[in-house]
Amino acid sequence: MKSLGRLLLAVVFCANTASALGNSKDINNEIEWIDEIEVQAKKVALDAPAGTYASVVTLLRFDPSIELQIRGLAEGQADVTTRGSLFENVGFKIGPMTILDPQTGHYAADIPIDPRLLSAPDVQLGMENTFAGFNSSIATIAYGIPQIQNGGSIRAGIGSDNLRNETLSAAFTTPGKGEANLAFQGSAAFSKGDGSVADGDHSFQRFNLQFQRVTNDSQSDIILAYQDKFFGWPGAYTGFATLAETDHTKTSLILANHRLQMTNAWLEVGGYVRTLDDDYDFDRTTKESGTTGAFDHKTHVYGIGVHGAIYRGNWDWTYALQLMSDKLIRSTDLSEGRFTSRDYLTFSLSPSLVILDANERKVILSAGASVDVSNRDSNLVSPTLGIEFFQATNRGSRYLKVEYARSSQLPGYTVLNSRPTGMFGGNAMLGRERADQASLALGFKSSTSTADLSFFYRRDRGLVDWTYSSSAPFSRQANDVDIDVIGTQLLLGYSWTKLNITAGYTFLDKDPNYGEAAVDASFYALNFARHRATIAMQYQITEQIEFRLDNEYRLQEKNPLRDSSAESYLGSASIIWAPDAINGLTISSSVENMLDEDFQQFPGTPASGRQFSLNFQYER
Repeated sequence: MKSLGRLLLAVVFCANTASALGNSKDINNEIEWIDEIEVQAKKVALDAPAGTYASVVTLLRFDPSIELQIRGLAEGQADVTTRGSLFENVGFKIGPMTILDPQTGHYAADIPIDPRLLSAPDVQLGMENTFAGFNSSIATIAYGIPQIQNGGSIRAGIGSDNLRNETLSAAFTTPGKGEANLAFQGSAAFSKGDGSVADGDHSFQRFNLQFQRVTNDSQSDIILAYQDKFFGWPGAYTGFATLAETDHTKTSLILANHRLQMTNAWLEVGGYVRTLDDDYDFDRTTKESGTTGAFDHKTHVYGIGVHGAIYRGNWDWTYALQLMSDKLIRSTDLSEGRFTSRDYLTFSLSPSLVILDANERKVILSAGASVDVSNRDSNLVSPTLGIEFFQATNRGSRYLKVEYARSSQLPGYTVLNSRPTGMFGGNAMLGRERADQASLALGFKSSTSTADLSFFYRRDRGLVDWTYSSSAPFSRQANDVDIDVIGTQLLLGYSWTKLNITAGYTFLDKDPNYGEAAVDASFYALNFARHRATIAMQYQITEQIEFRLDNEYRLQEKNPLRDSSAESYLGSASIIWAPDAINGLTISSSVENMLDEDFQQFPGTPASGRQFSLNFQYER
């Protein structure tokens, strides 16, 4: 409680300091802009899964710029990657704060907040990630906190494999003192099922409370979140389908955030406390507790983030600061490293200058740097440099962006503190990972269509991977690897009156160097799709009936540990009916993995089977 008190005092102090920086400006325009971006940013058709309730990763499952690698349910455990990254290279950010998991990136997406409380996800890459990210060397998925609206909903669903889930939410707004408006929002969600394979069951529950205060020039939020999540999946982390693995996590999050809009500036400051209690078992038929091999861990993270901008003529000065402190409270197996607590600091400054603004053309030159500091490892300065060309047309706008960015991160405690040999062999001497990326992107945007084509080259140095050696077939080992990555990505979108289509294609090629390490296969760094294509479609058949379809085709890089084909098609569909007789009621039927595809997203780990569900939702 003392840590929480210090956190809230720090947020209040920063907010009060910000209030004195400039004249106020109506924040409603900012909020409306956020809502507009949320509509445009949705790149997938299905916003609710067939197998459980929605989480922050649900809208990422078929995102053309994100690859989700799933163990059973995406909402149960999913590794989030992009542009050939690993699961620890992508961070999650709410407001100005990256929600860090110090134990392992496998739990980075374990954010126990109902996605209805957040904006749509924004994938930040390159310069944006270096500047606004934290301990995520390739990408940051950023969420805002929108203004609360009056209303509520109740949703209940049943499905195959004894699935049942329920979600309840309610929001209230009321005038406060003076110009302030006060709002309250709460939600609860429950889900249970036997799973599409034997020993693939799950039991989830999540609870959220949000308090909000909005004035003409500011918005303040406090979010309390808790999730208890149990899931089973054979070979989930080991890759041995004969092992009935389970993972049980309890995650709590207390988050405070304040945003202030001024005449020529804006500022957002926040802080959070996160606790994750993890009980992983590689074989559910055995009972281990409190001893080596039980794989029980508990971590705490405290974080403060600041993000803002100042506008002066043709100059924009954007700045960001994130301060984190973590601690491995207890662990049965992460006991071999050099430390069990760590402090991190990242400070970024990025000035940009409009060097041309005439004849519907604009050229912006940007530069800057991020300084990454830790009390346990080496420090690093990461420079950025970019130039952007924009041209307005009668139909929309064209753009061309060229940039270079460096970024870095530190490995988690599973890498640093695991025993050198065993099921998960660690390496306490691994240090800061670094990525240098150059990219070129060109595209077009209008009110009805988008097109973006990008080319990138990245040098990953000291990247932490988990590898396989035939000399130790029952273990995986943490090894660093240098990889050169080249790729291209194409994103397309078009909206008609009754039809919306979003499509994407990504090509990747990697050239790895593991040095002198004995490596016969890779579980993560070389587990990537060489070709991946997605298509999302939403079609309004009638005023009451809507059809949604998500598709993904991939040709995976060959991996000697994979038992399935390297080629895969995954499709999910939903029919939604809104009857005229009851305003606010929708009835939907969904299916995931329509063709019952057996593609192993992780080598050796069984795929999730076909799933059906029928859902009823009433919303006011």
